Amino acid sequence: MSETNGSGAVVGQIYSGKVLKIKPFGAIVSLPNSAPGLVHISQIANGFIQNVADVLNIGDEVDVRVVENDATTGKISLSMKDVPQRIDLFGDGERSDDDDTESYYYEPPVITAAAAASFEEKFKSWQKLSNERIAGINRRNKRNKRR
Repeated sequence: MSETNGSGAVVGQIYSGKVLKIKPFGAIVSLPNSAPGLVHISQIANGFIQNVADVLNIGDEVDVRVVENDATTGKISLSMKDVPQRIDLFGDGERSDDDDTESYYYEPPVITAAAAASFEEKFKSWQKLSNERIAGINRRNKRNKRR
């Protein structure tokens, strides 16, 4: 059963939106044909986040799931957890003519109880993500040198 507060945001539905504001407790994200909603800091990623600005910037395009749409207050709660996010590897939002791998969909890892208990597994996951980010930065730097 879908729930809305007249704003058009359907609970459980995934929408693409733009980060409008960054607050210490989360990010305000615009939704198409709806009022903006809040992604609480605990709903941005599967791990611990010290500062929202370390993960999101104003103007970022993010995919969010509507968790709650309170008809009495008009507030919309959103989550980015377990929603694949489009990542711009070069960070400039521009498309290159010679490289089709500028962006990809990042599927957040599903953490099981056994994996959560294993430091080695967490470290390997962090190391893989770090290497992917470094590779993207290196490609961007190489492309910028050609300009």
